[in-house]
Amino acid sequence: MAEMQISARRVVHVIFRAREMEAKVGRWDSPGDSIDSDSILSSRRGDATETELREFIGGLPEDQQAELVAVMWIGRETFEPEEWDEAVDTAVSEKTTPTADYLLGIPMLSDYLESGLERLDVDVSEIEEDFL
Repeated sequence: MAEMQISARRVVHVIFRAREMEAKVGRWDSPGDSIDSDSILSSRRGDATETELREFIGGLPEDQQAELVAVMWIGRETFEPEEWDEAVDTAVSEKTTPTADYLLGIPMLSDYLESGLERLDVDVSEIEEDFL
């Protein structure tokens, strides 16, 4: 297995931002309701968390974007940890949409990324503390 080019810190950043997005709920009010329902826990079009995460993923070098997808696939058990190189190659060769669009369309993205790091024997316990 080749060494990961994407740092564990960057993957953990995506995990925490994805968790923030996954925790948000759809709007319960209708436009024009008199009750002001602005809440950081309401999902809104143009959400700052989603925008920041899309920009973060899009700003990664192409090889690191492919590795981020590979980590997710390993966490989802599409590939085994020993198939790292194949997973990265597949992420590169089968890319048809922006990586952020693909990843943010995956339910449970944060869980898959976390599981992928664990299956790759990457210890992120100290890094996670920095995000808490």
